[in-house]
Amino acid sequence: MSSTGAGYDVSPTTFSPDGRLFQVEYAGKAVENSGTAIGLKCKDGVILAVENLMLSKLLVSNSNRRTYNVGSHISIAVAGLVSDGRQVVNRAREEAENYKDNYGSDMPPTILADRLAQFVHYFTLNYSLRPFGASVLIAGHDAFTDSIELNVIEPSGVAYKFFGAALGKGRQGAKTEIEKLKLTETTCDDAVKEMAKILHKLHDESKDKPFELEMAWVTAANGYKAQRVPRDIV
Repeated sequence: MSSTGAGYDVSPTTFSPDGRLFQVEYAGKAVENSGTAIGLKCKDGVILAVENLMLSKLLVSNSNRRTYNVGSHISIAVAGLVSDGRQVVNRAREEAENYKDNYGSDMPPTILADRLAQFVHYFTLNYSLRPFGASVLIAGHDAFTDSIELNVIEPSGVAYKFFGAALGKGRQGAKTEIEKLKLTETTCDDAVKEMAKILHKLHDESKDKPFELEMAWVTAANGYKAQRVPRDIV
């Protein structure tokens, strides 16, 4: 019974006999079945790229976004259920706005990642709620330490800090390709090309639907402002 989850997957607060929370694992499956999202921390900034699958040929281009700006210095990419990810993004915007109102400065990405992780984790602690079926990549610039950061938050509420990270169905192949890059020597301009190559390489045209390549970055070239990569470059 414990191996199948039967009887132990009704509530996110119920542990199976072997110590697993099946509701949290199901949320992780929702992330694994979505389009691939990649984040790279480069020499001069952080860049995010998302394989945004086109659900229909009639869908208006660029209408179903998976990258968002939080304040002026942080970008977030969502993998998993877009509706769940949007709730996390809205919470991030509230946290960043409240921090600026209280302290008069932009919120450091590390603090934002920590508070978002607590928010996501809360939804695994109450039987009347369910875990978010989304993971997020957080790219930002910390003005206090003049550093750039890439954080990942998983449906369990765990936050990690990475040099390079991948989410979604192509995460294993993407991680293999990312490990081949020398990120400390790579600029964001070069990373745009490398990330596009990775996503196109992982995309199976025979099985997967067509996709839009969506990118956002926080770089020294634009004053560490969170912006979407211009369409002509993409």
